[in-house]
Amino acid sequence: MEEFEASTSAKKTKTIYISTVFGIAMVLLMVGMLGLILVHANRLSRYIKENMVVNVFVDEGARETDVLQLQQQLDANPYVKQSQYVSKELAARNLQKDLGQDFVKFLGVNPLSQSIDVYLKAEHANNADIDKLKADLLKNPLVKEVKYQPSLVDQMNQNLTTISLVILGFAAIFVVVSVALINNTIRLAIYSQRFLIKSMQLVGATKGFIRKPFLLYGIWHGLLAALIAIILLIGTLYVVYRQIPDLVVLRNYTEFGIIFIGIIALGIFIAGFSTLMAVNRFLRLKIYQLYR
Repeated sequence: MEEFEASTSAKKTKTIYISTVFGIAMVLLMVGMLGLILVHANRLSRYIKENMVVNVFVDEGARETDVLQLQQQLDANPYVKQSQYVSKELAARNLQKDLGQDFVKFLGVNPLSQSIDVYLKAEHANNADIDKLKADLLKNPLVKEVKYQPSLVDQMNQNLTTISLVILGFAAIFVVVSVALINNTIRLAIYSQRFLIKSMQLVGATKGFIRKPFLLYGIWHGLLAALIAIILLIGTLYVVYRQIPDLVVLRNYTEFGIIFIGIIALGIFIAGFSTLMAVNRFLRLKIYQLYR
């Protein structure tokens, strides 16, 4: 009879700990997904900013060698990520592709100017820095005109800032809720062991001796839950990239690695700390309080 009760108790404890691990894993999975959203949103913001074009139109009589030299000067500018020389012929081909007809053949002449498409670094994709660059470029006698859309730049930066703040707000709230959920899950698991804790204490075991196995189990459960969450995150990323191939340009394995390490650290810390707090609570309780 005693063996049956011990076996039943062991199975019950095992079931509780399994449910605890999966409960923590699900919470860490949500935290990880939010982290991935933040990473992709940040990289998308940089991608949009760094693909915004500033068109530098040069004088009709400018020689190609002089224009290429100007391009080299632009590439050396700290504001510029890269630039692309667009000859009259390339500009004509691009416009023909957009219009769907050969306008050069219709007009009998190519009216387009050679130019340089300038792509700025993300941190300099704002009207203030673009205006500085424009003012410097217009001092060059080769440059006829510098074109960009100030209203579009302002709107882009405002929208990206708003989206980033909203996502960060949700992230902060979700982390707080996640910590509370994991803490409650672990406290419920330790609650089922309250009589064992008090029995060990009554037979003379020190508090450190009682805490140690529970703390090690808590850390192990946190690590195991984090690994489960990471495996599920990798599977989610694989499915998302299969469904939306264009997102591949935003992929960064270093940032993914940081998120995965963060999930492991968060799982171990919260599980260990919550276990420690729960065990200490039951160590302080009187025997009659265990039945409440």
